[in-house]
Amino acid sequence: MKAAIYAGKEQIELKELPLPEVGEHDVLIQNIYSSVCGTDTAVFFGGPGTGHKVTVGGEFGHETVSRVVKTGRLVTDFTVGERVYPYPLYAKNDPSRAGTLGGFSEYILVPQARRNVGLYPVDDRIPDRLASLIEPFTVGCRAARRGMIPAGEGRYLSGQSAVVFGCGTIGIAAAAAFSYFGMARVMLCDFSDFRLNLAKDLGFAVCNPAREDFRARALEYFGSAPSLTGPTANIDCWLDAAGAPSILEDFLRLGKIESRFVSVGVNNAPRTIDLLHMTYAQQSIIGSGGYMPQDVWDVQRIMTCGRWNMESIITHEFPLDQLETAIRTAADVEHAGNVVIRMLPEP
Repeated sequence: MKAAIYAGKEQIELKELPLPEVGEHDVLIQNIYSSVCGTDTAVFFGGPGTGHKVTVGGEFGHETVSRVVKTGRLVTDFTVGERVYPYPLYAKNDPSRAGTLGGFSEYILVPQARRNVGLYPVDDRIPDRLASLIEPFTVGCRAARRGMIPAGEGRYLSGQSAVVFGCGTIGIAAAAAFSYFGMARVMLCDFSDFRLNLAKDLGFAVCNPAREDFRARALEYFGSAPSLTGPTANIDCWLDAAGAPSILEDFLRLGKIESRFVSVGVNNAPRTIDLLHMTYAQQSIIGSGGYMPQDVWDVQRIMTCGRWNMESIITHEFPLDQLETAIRTAADVEHAGNVVIRMLPEP
């Protein structure tokens, strides 16, 4: 089988590897489409140690949709030909290997395969290309869920408002999940007009803080609410899917009374917080990393609910042998949205 091997900073090798042997409890899947993640671009441009424990000499890629091509002698939960989503945390029975699943290889061996644990069935209504985005969408869905207020029986308090910073796949997924769960108003912010236009075409309000006054735009769209420093935008939840240091600072300064901040964007820098201000403002800071099985099902519902043409955020498609070009394209936020890899040869 063909497999993309990470060879170090800005180096990828396409190698021929032996097809994995299938044990009696294992499942062999063939990847159909795989998506380029921000961590793939980070480790490509930044070198080893900058993305999901991707190691030199190893397979990588973790956003994929696949089809079962062979099952072990004792496997009863899966059928050959079935389309599946390999859950990166558990597909290899090793959560530390989430980023090295092998999404950029033609085949993946799923040892000791378990239905709805390592492999999930994919709704027939979801196109192959869009199904490769289930993984990043689960990250966005989990982050949005963390920013909602539970109302019992799997429901969330409706009628609130949210702003999402970062208009990549995870940010757009979070915005869609917010709206799906009952947020009345959702706005996306980014410095890339190209990506903001993708969100705008989906029906979301947008703002480019590089050329717009965010506070004025937010007051116009959300209305006003009290804060410790006077009237501010009536935003219940701020979600950071970008990782810029200024976003948390703006939340603490501009956030209304009882507002919430959800961090899903990667930001490793130590931060200083005015805890007394945050206490009197009754604000909350919430972390969100990864996803849970519940998010897999909700993402598939979001993708099939008919409210959004989510496949429209995919702007580029490349074959596997052009993976390096695909990663470089994905990093160009002024000209690309989501970038996918066609894993099957053209007919």
